[in-house]
Amino acid sequence: MDIKRMTVFFAVSLLILLGWEKIFPTPQPAVSAVQQAGQQQTSPTIPAETGLSPAVPITVSTDTVNAVIDEKSGDLRSLTLLKYDSAEDQSKPFTLFHDGKDGIYVAQSDVVDAAGRSLTQGLSFQSAKKQYSLEGDKAEVRLTANTANGIQIDKIYTFTKGSYLVGIRFDVTNRSGSPIRTDGSYRIVRDGKAPEGQGYFMANYTGPVLYTPQSGFQKVKFGDLDDDFKEGREQAEYERKTQSGWVGMSQHYFFSSWILQPKGGQSVCTTDACRIDIKRRSDNLYSAGVIVPQPELANGMKQGFGISLYAGPQTTSALGKIADNLELIKDYGRVHWPATGLFWLMDKLHGFTGNWGWAIVLLTIIVKIVLFPLNNAAYKSMAKMRAVAPKLEALKKQYGDDRMAMQQAMMQMYRSEKINPLGGCLPMLLQIPIFIGLYWAIFSSVELRQAPWLGWITDLSRHDPWFILPVLMTATMWFQTTLNPPPTDPMQAKMMKIMPFVFSFMFFLFPAGLVLYYVVNNLLTIAQQWYVNRSTEQQRKKGEVVS
Repeated sequence: MDIKRMTVFFAVSLLILLGWEKIFPTPQPAVSAVQQAGQQQTSPTIPAETGLSPAVPITVSTDTVNAVIDEKSGDLRSLTLLKYDSAEDQSKPFTLFHDGKDGIYVAQSDVVDAAGRSLTQGLSFQSAKKQYSLEGDKAEVRLTANTANGIQIDKIYTFTKGSYLVGIRFDVTNRSGSPIRTDGSYRIVRDGKAPEGQGYFMANYTGPVLYTPQSGFQKVKFGDLDDDFKEGREQAEYERKTQSGWVGMSQHYFFSSWILQPKGGQSVCTTDACRIDIKRRSDNLYSAGVIVPQPELANGMKQGFGISLYAGPQTTSALGKIADNLELIKDYGRVHWPATGLFWLMDKLHGFTGNWGWAIVLLTIIVKIVLFPLNNAAYKSMAKMRAVAPKLEALKKQYGDDRMAMQQAMMQMYRSEKINPLGGCLPMLLQIPIFIGLYWAIFSSVELRQAPWLGWITDLSRHDPWFILPVLMTATMWFQTTLNPPPTDPMQAKMMKIMPFVFSFMFFLFPAGLVLYYVVNNLLTIAQQWYVNRSTEQQRKKGEVVS
């Protein structure tokens, strides 16, 4: 029985601590500057200078972001989120979009003809100023370019105070002498590198994501796009046409997405279904884009169309107000429903306490209370096993190497003592979805980033700087082993004593919010298990039947 319980424990621990995608990670190839420069690009593409600083930067400053737009291409090349610090250097703000030697992650938008060819290829936009800031609640950047055949294209960025939504609008004036088709093309392009601060024990999904009403939320892994690229096919599974939804790129805590239909508003796909295009490109970058069809534009006429880009944190309270089902961007994996419910409860507790750390403590206590009957059944079974441990040791000495006789004697003893050998495992198995859901609810919540608890814990999303919580975690794990029934096998007994120290190194790397949850959970478990053990021993001494 002990080895079975140990096996279940190891399986649960791996599922909770690593998750399926951490055990089998998708390879994400790094892209060198040499590879980018040496590969032939396809249209529409990032201009050749993409890996460098923009030649003519236009800077935009608001209360939430600092943005850099390349005046020549009109691309959004850099976006720094001022209210979040860098994962690698807390003295610097976090940069989501970037274009340099450390990697590429940019937002492109363009006007294309009916064949998908860029109308701005080879052109250079021009702006009246090189620096913009909020004027009232808005900051508007207008870029203008003119084609050789008389088509004027104005591209307007609109940044809003207190928001991570960026409006992008095109005004197209046709003086070419004939009707033209001018569809909107919007892409988020990035390399396959892991985001800053991501390690083996801090890994989360990074890559293209989309939501459509017909297919729901979908993740398109870099590895699937690599296979399509190498084999010259398009079999990666995702919805390719939609009338609404959103499409973009996600990573731990942050994401960027083109919003096809804002909450309570009209979809940009009014003329025809929007065409979603997610792929690995010939320059080894990955693109998550959408083509928004527009009606034909007659000569001498002007046409305006646009879209919203969200680029910021995965803050649950804000996502639901931007677009339908945008909160699905939080990667809870296969435990989405329990994790969503548990985060909802933690959020309510945060509203009551005003502190995410105490919200985690209260959430752990509430979950422990709800699971009290299941845990009690498990601990009673383990207490009985602990009480008959001397008898098991006597049987082992009596039967020696005769394992068959030993097993028969043990089963007879279990029947006479009314012990179910599986009684400690079944309740634990029933709790697995809740425990994993708690893990992901805490691990995936950007709300904990830079959120203090008390004293030395100033950021629940980072590891404990003094390692007090991990040490407490190790100590409580070890103390729990003293409350469990001792294994009859000496090797298993040694493993039980060593195991807390073997696993503890992971907790030294975990976010403080996660370790806080485990420490509180362990303390409550110790209290409940100690009480059950004591009660069981007292009943046995009085000769009472332990139920």
